[in-house]
Formats: sequence, C-alpha cells, structure tokens
Amino acid sequence: MEQQFVEVEKAVIRFAGDSGDGMQLTGTQFSDTSAEMGNIVNTFPDYPSEIRAPEGTLYGVSAYQVHFGATRTNTPGDKIDVLVAMNAASLKVNLKDVKKHGILLLNKAGFKDKNLKLAKYEKNPIEDGSLADYQVFAYDINEQVRRVLEDFDLPPKMIDRTKNLFALGLAYWLFDRPLEPTQIWLNKKFGKNETIRDANLKVFKAGYNFGAMGQDLAVRYIVKPADLRKGIYRNITGNNAVALGLAVAANRAGLPLFLGSYPITPATEILHFISGYKQYGVKHMQMEDEIAGITSAIGASYGGALAATTTSGPGLSLKVEAMGLAVMLELPLVVVDVQRAGPSTGLPTKPEQSDLLMALWGRHGEAPIPVLAASTATDCFDMTIEAARIAIKYMTPVILLTDGYIAQGSEAWKVPTLDELPEIGIKFATDKETYAPYKRNPETLARPWAVPGTPGLEHRIGGLEKDNITGLVSHDPMNHQRMCEIRAEKVERIVQDIPDLVVDGDESGELLLVTWGSTWGSARNALASLREKDVKISHVHLKYLNPLPANLGDIMSNFKQILVPEMNLGQLKILLQYKYMRPIIGLNKVQGNTFTAEEIANKIEEILLSEGVSK
Repeated sequence: MEQQFVEVEKAVIRFAGDSGDGMQLTGTQFSDTSAEMGNIVNTFPDYPSEIRAPEGTLYGVSAYQVHFGATRTNTPGDKIDVLVAMNAASLKVNLKDVKKHGILLLNKAGFKDKNLKLAKYEKNPIEDGSLADYQVFAYDINEQVRRVLEDFDLPPKMIDRTKNLFALGLAYWLFDRPLEPTQIWLNKKFGKNETIRDANLKVFKAGYNFGAMGQDLAVRYIVKPADLRKGIYRNITGNNAVALGLAVAANRAGLPLFLGSYPITPATEILHFISGYKQYGVKHMQMEDEIAGITSAIGASYGGALAATTTSGPGLSLKVEAMGLAVMLELPLVVVDVQRAGPSTGLPTKPEQSDLLMALWGRHGEAPIPVLAASTATDCFDMTIEAARIAIKYMTPVILLTDGYIAQGSEAWKVPTLDELPEIGIKFATDKETYAPYKRNPETLARPWAVPGTPGLEHRIGGLEKDNITGLVSHDPMNHQRMCEIRAEKVERIVQDIPDLVVDGDESGELLLVTWGSTWGSARNALASLREKDVKISHVHLKYLNPLPANLGDIMSNFKQILVPEMNLGQLKILLQYKYMRPIIGLNKVQGNTFTAEEIANKIEEILLSEGVSK
C-alpha cells in the first residue's frame, strides 16, 4: 500500500500503560528526539502516587504526554491525537481525552480477560464496536517482541519489558522521527551489558520496521521544525531549570552555592540535578529531614553563601519555624516549594496550587516573606535567579512556588548567553568603624551582611528579638513592635523593585483574566481560541504574589468582572478580594491535573454570555 504523508502544525501523543511498563522513559525519548528535530515541545508526565500500584488496575496507570509542533505549544495539549495504550486500564483511563477519529495504538496482549476485569470492562472494547469513533490499530506487541528476541537468552519477563521500545519505534515511524538519538541513548544506557543493549536496540528498530512494513498504517504525519531564534536549545524540566537557576545565580553573585534539602516528591529531582554541578563549586547536603535541610541552609547563608532549600507539600510545613528564624535573622535564603496535591500526603505525584496561603501567611508571629511563582518549566530558571536576587538585595528569605506539572514537565529552552544573565551585586560589610548589625540601607531597609570571621564585625544572631541598630537581644516591647514593622515594610518595599504588569489585550473592558503559576499555558491557549472568535478578553499573569505588582489594583478597576482560574479552592481569589475589596469570580480545580484551555475558555464565554456580551 502506498504511504501517504500528512503535514500537521502540532500533534499530541500520550504513552500509557502500567507503572513499570516504561512509559515515562518512552515519552521522554519521544520528547527529546522531537526537541532535537527542532520542534517546540511541552510534556506532562502523569504517574501513580503509589510506588508500585497493582498491575492492570485503573489507578496504576502511568502516562507521559508530549505536545510537539512547529509553533509554540504552551501546554501538553487538551486533546490527544495518538494514544498508545499498553493495556485495557490505560485505554479506559485515557480514552476520554482522545480526539474523535484520533489514533489508538493498542497492545492486544494487555486486553485479556484478567486485564478487562481489572479495567472494569464487560466486553473487549477492541471487539465490541465501542471504539468506532476512533482509528484503532491493535497488535499483540508482547508476541512481536518475543519473536524479535527469540534468539536472545533472556527471561520472558525481561523480554516483555522491551515492549515499550517496540511501541516507541512504531510511534517514531508514524511521526517520521529519526532513530539515531534513541539508539545513541540506548548504547550509552546499556553499554555495559551488550545483550541487554542489543535486545533493546533490536526491538526498537523492529517497532519502526513494523510500521514501515505494515499494510494498515498507511498515513504518516510530518511536524516540521519550528522557526526558532538562533541559539542553542535544549529540552529542560522545571526542576532542572531551578537547579540551573540556583547555580547561575550564585555565579552571578560571586558566591558559593549551598543547597540543604531532604528528598520529597516532586521536588527531589532538584537535589539530583544540583549534585551534578560540583565542578561549579556547588555544595549540597541531603539532610536527615526537612528541618535540618532548611537550618543547614540558614547556617550557610550566615557564612556568606547563596543558600537554598527545596521541598514540597508536607515538607513546607516542617520548614515553617525555620523560615521564621530566617526572617528574624534577616539573612538571604531561597525556599523552593514544588506544590503537589494535598493536604497531608495527598496525591504526591499530582500538581496543585494549594500552598499559596501557607506561603503567604503560614508562620507564627509577624513573619512576612516575599513570594514568587514560576509559570512554565523554562520560567523556573528565570524566577529562581529573581528569587535569589531579591533575597540578597533585601536580606530576606524568599519563597518560590512551582508545582508538580511544570517541575516534571519539559519544554524547549533557549540557553542564554552570559550577557543575557543579570548581575547580582554583593557588598559584604567590612568597615568596623561604621558597622552595626541592624544599621539598614535607607532604600531597601536591608541590614548589612557580615561574614563571620571578619575582624571587628562580631555580632549576635538567634531567634530572640534584636535591638534595632545594635543587634543585641532585646525584650523591649516598643523595640519589638518597631522591628516587626521594619521587617514588614522591608518586604513591602520590594514592590519598587519588581516590574509593573502589562495587560495583554484592551486596558479596560468586560472581563479581566488573572492567572498565576502554571495556569499561564492553558490561559494563553484559551485566549487564542477566543480571539479567533473575536471575543474580547484581557489578561494579566502574576509572578509576584507578595508584594503584588503596584499597578494591579488600577488594572482591575478598569474591568467589570475579574476571573481567576487556579488549581485550588480560591486562594488567590481570597487574597485579591481582601486586598482590593471587590468580588472575584473563581474557577477552581483540585483534581490532580491542570486546566485545559477549553475549561477556561468555556468559563469565560459563560460569564460574557450572562452579561449579554457574547452570543
């Protein structure tokens, strides 16, 4: 049969199977190869919260979605063009997201009676006609890999584990991806075991050839490279971007970097990545718990390092007291919170934006801390540097919020040149004649940073209140009030050092969309779809949550309605209503996944229709 090539601007593919089927690896390889081909890539790894959920169950499904295209994608995609499903459960969980007439590549070996029962299917969907709205291509992939590897002396279970590479090869054929990048990766990954390496390479190539030799998959799809600005690009996750951002910020400030942390999903990878930067003078310690993680970082900051600690959900709770200590000490510290679905252990692998109020106010006493939020995986790099800059300039701990979606998802990142990176000025106190521990910069109210061991600059630190100027322990009630007010004013003054918001769209109108964090991508795509229908809508995105940008109130006053979509039950909405004294419409989701552009667009149209603005 003659093959037909169809060019598409963008496509979405999701690999789904049991946890342990290698779907994360498969999706990562597809993503990396697509990025290497010059496509804009946006990914979403979605895996079970349990380390080893029972095989074949609906809650044990692991998936990795890749949105790749010749133009910016913004999100991993609302609807799936191609679903690769390794068993019945993965089909059932993901079918609702597949486009009508989309492609289903199914592994028939995963649709036996036991699989169907675990997936709660009464009949085999491959045979009962229920998939008539889709293009179904069902093959016994397990049988295929056994034939391919019949000459290999490998246990059957090990042979079956290669089925993900057969599916990957088939997907590469469908989207005309080159085999070389994954072949190079396999050679490197399994180079020490020739048998395993050769088996994986053979199965991977067999999957590609199966598509080429087959008679039913007649259409192939081409996604051309994006027209990108000249430069060096790489695929990067948000966690990797945070690690790089910390290392670069320390370099630009001329300081050693210290990361004290304790592993917790989904923040652990930051610790992994930073351990690879030892050649740049980075020091890190995996501490015994979260409290030790942040207090070791505070100690490093006292010693003159750019210090950071990373965590997620319950870990942030454990750091609360030490964050108050950092406020009292007035030392720079970057606290990265990769938000996940809570409370308690919650859904540890799923994203949420529900730590906002805790980041803002979750401490005892009067302990204000600046709070920033990254919006995309690549933005994690820029906002980490920004968090470090503010922490150093204002001598304060800073909380940077990301979430599990952008932390583990990836996108194409243009590696900046040195002259594109900001300088972070440092001026340690050295003059013993003029030095006083709490003699402040009149502009920023930051106290001087005196490194221990500097002759004549000996001073006390600790959690007890300090006397203004001298830094001696003080129990004077009026001094305590004055110091609380100074620390609060210092954080408020950061507003003079952050950019004003720029409205995307008209400066006034019926509805203003306000977003923060990772909701940015879905909002951008929703706006694009609405504007194609001539729906007028304006948008601002908040990266600074404490203090808020100076012109936010004026912007909001120019609109009749304000809509805030967020992955919580209305935390930014509460903040904006409290601060600007006007009603806000919330669109709230706590389902362990992100908004689709369609969900946001539908809510906007619903509001405008109720106002008689849109038809």
